[in-house]
Amino acid sequence: MNSSAGKSVTGQIVQNVQIVQEHGAQTGFLRVLAVDDEVPALDELAYLLRADPRVGRLHTAGDATEALRVLRDIDVDAVFLDIRMPGLDGMELARVLGRFAKPPAVVFVTAYDDRAAEAFDLGVADYVRKPVRADRIAESLRRVLATRLVPTHPAVAGRRDRQDDPTIPVELAGTTRMLPRSSVRWVEAQGDYARLHTADASHLVRVSLATLAERWADAGFVRVHRSFLVQLKLITELRMTNTGYVVVIDDHELPVSRRHTRELKDRLVRAAKSWS
Repeated sequence: MNSSAGKSVTGQIVQNVQIVQEHGAQTGFLRVLAVDDEVPALDELAYLLRADPRVGRLHTAGDATEALRVLRDIDVDAVFLDIRMPGLDGMELARVLGRFAKPPAVVFVTAYDDRAAEAFDLGVADYVRKPVRADRIAESLRRVLATRLVPTHPAVAGRRDRQDDPTIPVELAGTTRMLPRSSVRWVEAQGDYARLHTADASHLVRVSLATLAERWADAGFVRVHRSFLVQLKLITELRMTNTGYVVVIDDHELPVSRRHTRELKDRLVRAAKSWS
């Protein structure tokens, strides 16, 4: 570890102490398992995790099989996990962890972004690109606290479970971030991809609009056009134009196809009655 990295870690530790204090938590309470088949990468990840005051106990494993042996004997709050490993890979291990009675939060730590869509399907807490940095590990630990309950620690009691507001991995300035679904206002189809529009930005993700329409129907998203999916409660206007109906969200006019018009009107009427 070079001196500049050490300084950045030290600065991040100070910030992390402030974060923990703001939430009224004691330091050193998270139990974490780090898994990577490359020894230098595992050592670096372990160093950064140990440097964070929220991590009280850290275990390491060189592959998924060893990780399962560790998890047979101990419970952990989070698993920081490489994806490409020999034998059982990280995605397969994450699916196994999801079947645990009390599944740990999963943070993928990988040099690749081609598995981000699968990570989205699994509802992971974060998706971190290598080389890892102290600030990204700190952010991942914050997400672990924000997306799961650690019952023995009141600092995270009452937080919303990650299944109530799943996250989507998106690329932002060369870094993969986890975007909460609740921040998405509307979605636009772009071939086999979808562009997620938030209040102040947009993000292209490798998942089809049809897939999102199916997965997000229960969260209030409704298909208004073959190319558009919108959050129903955010529609401020439905009006007729020279070319057909449009809905208005955040001053953006989005087309409504003829086949979706009747269903949309019915949904808006039912929603208005439920909100009144």
